[in-house]
Amino acid sequence: MSVPKPEDLKVMLEARDNHVREQWIKAMEVRLVREELDKCQRGEGVNAHVHCKELADRYLTMLADAKVKGWRIVDTQAFKE
Repeated sequence: MSVPKPEDLKVMLEARDNHVREQWIKAMEVRLVREELDKCQRGEGVNAHVHCKELADRYLTMLADAKVKGWRIVDTQAFKE
């Protein structure tokens, strides 16, 4: 494994930062949807499964790809190229 050039290192660090930032934004969006779903379920009571279905479906679809994986995935993709 060779030592990366300073220009490449700067690009790689920026890519890391952007990748982690985007993952955290997705995670926080999921958190907001979950909070809205909790409010809806508390407000609707026994009818929550009917009135909050859209929020629940949105939460489940967002939850699937909102995991924060970190910056190592960016590095492994960079070394494959």
